[in-house]
Amino acid sequence: MKNSILTILAVAAMVACKKNETTTSDQTADSAMTAPADTSMNMGDSATTAMSDSNMSNSTLSDQDKKFADAAATGGMMEVMLGELASTNGSNASVKSLGAMMVKDHGKANDELKKWASASGYTLPTAMNAEQQKQYDDLKAKKGAEFDRMYAGLMVKDHQKDIAEFKKQAAEGSDASLKSFASTTLPTLEHHLMEAEKANNAVK
Repeated sequence: MKNSILTILAVAAMVACKKNETTTSDQTADSAMTAPADTSMNMGDSATTAMSDSNMSNSTLSDQDKKFADAAATGGMMEVMLGELASTNGSNASVKSLGAMMVKDHGKANDELKKWASASGYTLPTAMNAEQQKQYDDLKAKKGAEFDRMYAGLMVKDHQKDIAEFKKQAAEGSDASLKSFASTTLPTLEHHLMEAEKANNAVK
């Protein structure tokens, strides 16, 4: 009985491991079917599970998810950089205050997005796109009231666009964590738009 069980287990172990080794004795069969076979099979299971876990989010990301994540990353970078400019170069108190708010809130949102990307195995852009870089360069060249008007106008326009994109992601995204990020960030963006409109009216 023991020999037949050992034989069955040894055959099963060899099939699972895909080895063409010939067992020369019960002792060899014994060692083949105990620790090495069990360990390698368990390691295979856990490695497969770990691999599928790490790739699960990335492989299930829709085009909408990827497009949103990329736009949120580059847009967030731009908001922080423009906000730093406004805090320094703004001549109107409401513009300086708006800039400081952008640095703080978008910096926090950017960190949350990076945490999501790290957990999902997704690589976010690390720099603004060409259009955003041009907006930054153009704003940097402005001074005084001209700077204030351009910055406040940009913030109104950008946040209107951001709100539409975040609403779309919250409704149509595939990744649950990314949808949650979009919906929880929306109230902040709506507050930003309200403050940007106030600043825009103040510098007209």
